[in-house]
Amino acid sequence: MDATHQKYDRLKNYLRELGSLAIAFSGGVDSTFLVKTAHDLLGDQVLAITARSCSFPERELREAVAFCERNHIRHILCDSEELEIDGFSENPVHRCYLCKNELFSKIWEIAKAQGIQHVADGSNTDDEGDYRPGLQAIREQGVHSPLRYAQLGKEEIRRLSQEIGLATWDKPSFACLSSRFPYGELITPERLAMIDRAEQYLLDLGLYQVRVRYHGALARIETDEAGFALLLNRSQRELLYAAFKKIGFTYVALDLLGYRTGSMNETL
Repeated sequence: MDATHQKYDRLKNYLRELGSLAIAFSGGVDSTFLVKTAHDLLGDQVLAITARSCSFPERELREAVAFCERNHIRHILCDSEELEIDGFSENPVHRCYLCKNELFSKIWEIAKAQGIQHVADGSNTDDEGDYRPGLQAIREQGVHSPLRYAQLGKEEIRRLSQEIGLATWDKPSFACLSSRFPYGELITPERLAMIDRAEQYLLDLGLYQVRVRYHGALARIETDEAGFALLLNRSQRELLYAAFKKIGFTYVALDLLGYRTGSMNETL
């Protein structure tokens, strides 16, 4: 047995010990893997909870709902509008702390009402290498992080997801739309909608991994090598510029370093 499968066994043993848990479920690679593994072991003692907000694209919400329906997993949607949290829209450096603290307070309320003993999130060991103030809120709220406990990283989770037949094994990494703004830049529903529309345009164009970072009148696109290749065509770039201008941007730039997680933390 290789190291990855040893970690997988450790994860399953940990989930069995918990017995029942509510999992913050975004429909991404990590939380999907965690929800499916937990449900296979614990059945209806697992509850997936997805938060609706203007920073969570409708496409992601639909995918989360569809996954739980297909797999007969108990699923509850809750409203968790970050912009209503005091100070959040000003986008301070501890923005993620404010969000996670509010979110898991609501998840705990739902879990207790449903007779669920524990709450868990889908963070993995790769999340420990960047500035992640949300992890502090997770610790303070007594939330379990089974994937981190098992020492599973993103690539291992993708590999195991493929082995157990999850379509999300190669799904692009995603973070809430609020992460597209430089710290201190005001976050509004209108600006979030602009980012959502811009990223959806690029996804429809065929780009796989993409972020559109908001810099006022400028949209800065981060993408992978395949995305760079698609955007080298001049006529494609002209169509893209016209689409982004219609969305509300005056300038469009392609980041030379390409896609990377936490690029807004580079200013810290």
